Amino acid sequence: MRDLAPGIVRRRLLIEGYFTVGTDESHIRAFLLDLAAHLGLRTYGEPVIFAPESGMGKAENAGYDAFVPLIDSGISLYVWSGPRFLSVLLYTCKAFDPEAAIAFTRARFGIDGEIASHAF
Repeated sequence: MRDLAPGIVRRRLLIEGYFTVGTDESHIRAFLLDLAAHLGLRTYGEPVIFAPESGMGKAENAGYDAFVPLIDSGISLYVWSGPRFLSVLLYTCKAFDPEAAIAFTRARFGIDGEIASHAF
């Protein structure tokens, strides 16, 4: 991917996998705050978590959409409850350790299978 703004520091990491741990709003809130702290990223607000009501979309897409704002950008989390699949996107203007983020996500969600990730 061509860097259109080389003078602006951006670090992005996408992590996806199937999880085994029971997940609810409190688990998601703690994950987002703890992941930021684990990576040395500073939050400036509480996580916002959405769980659309039944019938608002396709049943196979039911789950959670969540975001926590960082001083240096933000972390988004998308959870599909039925297939127990998640997608995490870290977008920051500060360097962080991608392997630490992957290991933390694996441990917190009990991902015992393959994880797909892409840093860019």
